[in-house]
Amino acid sequence: MVANKIIWTENIAYAVGVIASDGNLNKLRKRIQLKCADFELVNNLKKSLNLKENIKTTKAKSGRIHYYIMFTQSDFYDFLISIGVEPKKSHSIKHVLVPKRFFNDFLRGLFDGDGTFYTFWDTRWRNSFGYQISFSSASKAFISWLKKENTKNFSVKGFIRKGKNVYNLRYVKGDTRNLFKMMYYNSHSLSLTRKKMKMVEAFKKERDIKKKPR
Repeated sequence: MVANKIIWTENIAYAVGVIASDGNLNKLRKRIQLKCADFELVNNLKKSLNLKENIKTTKAKSGRIHYYIMFTQSDFYDFLISIGVEPKKSHSIKHVLVPKRFFNDFLRGLFDGDGTFYTFWDTRWRNSFGYQISFSSASKAFISWLKKENTKNFSVKGFIRKGKNVYNLRYVKGDTRNLFKMMYYNSHSLSLTRKKMKMVEAFKKERDIKKKPR
């Protein structure tokens, strides 16, 4: 970032994805905050924006420790507003204007913020190990936009399912592998280790299963 102007980079796109999915904007003070139970995610945001602020802790009612970082940066705040990330965005966000060149990094940030990867066994077939990647949002408009952009940029289809107060954009195995390759094209890019490794381990398990004699 430079004064009065934001230059798109891998890290900026990743930060935008994290904030769009899991961050919070304070309209009165132009303050940006990220609070979650995962220290690495908060630290990744700090690294991506070269923030000097310290990461602090707070205890939830459940007793669980949460980590958070708050910072005031007018240029970056205005930049977020201009591309579609606004205060109280959970239900109102419709899209985020991200250059195609950096959409991979933005999507990785979204996944780290509010994405899920899960595995399962399909009991209809023997040794049928399945998995899906999913992106979640309370905004139907945003999930519909994301589905369209992923199809345009990565040639994946996906399908939307409505949960309790949330919409989930899910992808089948082949599309999940394709999205993994797109999001993690650079092994040195910022990402949430536990989510990336969960996918790596699932792909390895699938290969091992295929090697076993039927």
